[in-house]
Amino acid sequence: MKLFVITGGPGVGKTTLLNALKRQGFSVVMEDARRIIQEQIQTDGEGLPWKNKIYYAQLMLAASLETYQCTVGETSTNIVFFDRGILDTICYMKMENIPLTEEMNNLVSAHPYNRNVFILPPWEEIYTTDNERKQTWEEAVLTFDKIKQTYLEYDYEVIEVPKNSVESRCEFVLSYLH
Repeated sequence: MKLFVITGGPGVGKTTLLNALKRQGFSVVMEDARRIIQEQIQTDGEGLPWKNKIYYAQLMLAASLETYQCTVGETSTNIVFFDRGILDTICYMKMENIPLTEEMNNLVSAHPYNRNVFILPPWEEIYTTDNERKQTWEEAVLTFDKIKQTYLEYDYEVIEVPKNSVESRCEFVLSYLH
């Protein structure tokens, strides 16, 4: 399985790391959540985490599944890095006490990633908020803990990427591909 997830709480350097991997020639799939939030703000939609959490979760799950399916259909042998995986949406639903159905768990099982999941830890020195990222530092730390717990519950090996330069982080991730 050559589909790798890079995850973590908000504002920990995932996008920076993924952009660096992309510059090295790897395929990268950017997260759906930020795009959904931007679209919902633009259209004055309800699918926002601060407006309608259930609708937002439904939009995220549908987008994550579609992205996964399109990526698998396009690439069969190339390594692909995902900025978050389907389980990140499941984690969000758990954190917001949105009920999970058996169908959702079946969807997770039917859309597997490589067992090695890279998680970036909270890093207060680089953490910032913006129009789409409104979580407090404390919420960011809690999100990291819950994401890690969720991937472990679904039998993934969670590999913590050290806080370091983007180049060192790239080297660290790539060392697990050989």
